Amino acid sequence: MDKINKVVLAYSGGLDTSVILKWLQDEYNCEVVTFTADIGQGEEVEPAREKAKALGVKEIYIDDLREEFARDFIFPMFRANAIYEGEYLLGTSIARPLIAKRLVEIANETNADAISHGATGKGNDQVRFELGAYALKPGIKVIAPWREWDLMSREKLLDYAEKNNIQIDRGGKKSPYSMDANLLHISYEGLVLEDPWTEPEADMWRWTVSPEAAPDKPTYVELTYRHGDIVAIDGVETSPANVMAKLNKLAGENGVGRVDIVENRYVGMKARGCYETPAGTVMLKAHRAIESITLDREVAHLKDELMPKYASLIYNGYWWSPERKMLQTMIDESQKFVNGVVRVKLYKGNVIIVGRKSDDSLFDENIATFEDDGGAYDQKDAGGFIKLNALRLRIAASKNRHF
Repeated sequence: MDKINKVVLAYSGGLDTSVILKWLQDEYNCEVVTFTADIGQGEEVEPAREKAKALGVKEIYIDDLREEFARDFIFPMFRANAIYEGEYLLGTSIARPLIAKRLVEIANETNADAISHGATGKGNDQVRFELGAYALKPGIKVIAPWREWDLMSREKLLDYAEKNNIQIDRGGKKSPYSMDANLLHISYEGLVLEDPWTEPEADMWRWTVSPEAAPDKPTYVELTYRHGDIVAIDGVETSPANVMAKLNKLAGENGVGRVDIVENRYVGMKARGCYETPAGTVMLKAHRAIESITLDREVAHLKDELMPKYASLIYNGYWWSPERKMLQTMIDESQKFVNGVVRVKLYKGNVIIVGRKSDDSLFDENIATFEDDGGAYDQKDAGGFIKLNALRLRIAASKNRHF
């Protein structure tokens, strides 16, 4: 092992990272700095302080990153309408570059040699954390215990904790789902979900009611956009993090945001996961609605062509890459005139767009009308347009090239 004097650990205070903390102290004989991020997971992060102190940690960072997370990561991603493999709104993926950034910052502040995380060797998160860290601090060392130790089961972790006097609530014999939560989503993996044929248990979901149990009366919400970002809900200006919290509540109460998918991980395997993304589901639909009246056709189509690449970059851990930054510059430029208001109806798991308006709208009622347009559009022009576009087809047909 390389000599490590000090390491910054992404620390939640749960079983895995508590064991990692002690394991780093013993195996690397080094000082450990803990970093706990509040990114809107809905659980108290302060108890991690006492747990870290009990294990002899002297430098403890507990940071409220909710506003930065929403403003600098979630909102830019939604300007791109990013969605991975048609269904996944990238809730876990988009949080990792922020955590990597803060790990590196703390390493610089504390003169640490390395960072450490609790991601397993089978998942995407190890890639996301480490690509981010190397992009921001090329010489940083990374310790990934799951790729080094032999504690490959929950029972082994619990036994290690017991032998080392690490206070952990065993919580019964049954392991909980593997869950990750932040302002954008909560995810579930493991247990019965490892069989893609098995329906999730009804009591698994935490943020949303089932569509069947949602209110019989719809909820209407008006979202105000400025340069592609939501800046007000029902006319009341609010911050990015508060936008997420408010929409999570409203959409969750109406059964919006559940998905059950099998996705292709970057490391090569398929994995089944369930996600609740109430706010994100509304935001994606509403953003496309405001773009539908404010974006030029070719700009909108080009964005749609580039979006899968942008989404894959985030999913695979390349947030800090030059290609993602290049795409972001183009996307942000496209949002100059994405201003206005979208009216949304939330009803039993559905997000229904029922209105959109903008002072920058390209929708012209005088041209689009089915009634007399007063000469605004000469329908005779369409004949020549069609013949020109049919020319290559007619030439091919005249040569008996039948496709």
